Amino acid sequence: MPDPIATVETVTGVRRIEDISVARKQDDRTRLSGLDEVPVGATGRPKRDFDEPAVLPSHGPARIISLCNQKGGVGKTTTTINLGAALAGYGRRVLAIDFDPQGALSAGLGVPTHDVTTIYDLLLSGSVSPHDAIQKTSVHNLDIIPANIDLSAAEVHLVNEVAREQILARVLRKISGDYDVILIDCQPSLGILTVNALTASHGVLIPLECEFFALRGVALLIETIDKVRDRLNPAIELDGILATMFDSRTLHSREVLERVVDAFGDSVLETVIGRTVKFPDASVAGVPITEFAPEHAAAKAYKQAARELIQRGAVA
Repeated sequence: MPDPIATVETVTGVRRIEDISVARKQDDRTRLSGLDEVPVGATGRPKRDFDEPAVLPSHGPARIISLCNQKGGVGKTTTTINLGAALAGYGRRVLAIDFDPQGALSAGLGVPTHDVTTIYDLLLSGSVSPHDAIQKTSVHNLDIIPANIDLSAAEVHLVNEVAREQILARVLRKISGDYDVILIDCQPSLGILTVNALTASHGVLIPLECEFFALRGVALLIETIDKVRDRLNPAIELDGILATMFDSRTLHSREVLERVVDAFGDSVLETVIGRTVKFPDASVAGVPITEFAPEHAAAKAYKQAARELIQRGAVA
């Protein structure tokens, strides 16, 4: 019998609700083992448990991960904050890099950005020590290098620099031995700053809003990552795609997530981050949701994402 999802579509290319329902019922029947049904997660795959990670015997050198998506408002900063806090809670030493002139990461972690050394100073002056820019946050094991609006001028200043794509990599080499993971919160563009982040990184994590227009830009981002791999950083890997702002009540959200899984397979994390008003509330308080509302489903989801990335080997 033909697959109703693969063969029956409307003229607009959107699968019909009744066909999706039939296919899901068929899928559910295939997930029976004896008399017990295997629990299925939001991604349509069997749910998995990710064990509590072991304590690290030592720290460093860091694995550097860029959180990147050229579309704004998809959860990059929220993910950087809360994933960083979750990893720190599991004993990892984490450094978050605010690489967006809007400074949302710095604000979300409650650190000052004016009259302090920022990432902008490190990019433009080789004489400034990265250690001078590092600030502690309220979360144990989680540090940050902040940014402010000055960073918006960096692209202009970097145009004539020799090996301009590798400046951030040179900065981070000086401090990578102090941390287990460095998370770079990229700005929503594919300009020279983002290329710097990708050139400096071992891996890329793509937060992807479960919304159709967010899905359209992923192919372009993957193409950019491939170009960086070919020309600047052969070692860079796609660590995963993290579905964010998922609302299981809407067909649209479920449909987008299904398409992402169909297109990218195991690159899509099992963990899915739901939509909640708790995220902006935590941002206003200047703390991660793992501290603001530790028992909330969103906090538990980011803790699971941290465990999943550790199990995948993206983080030590």
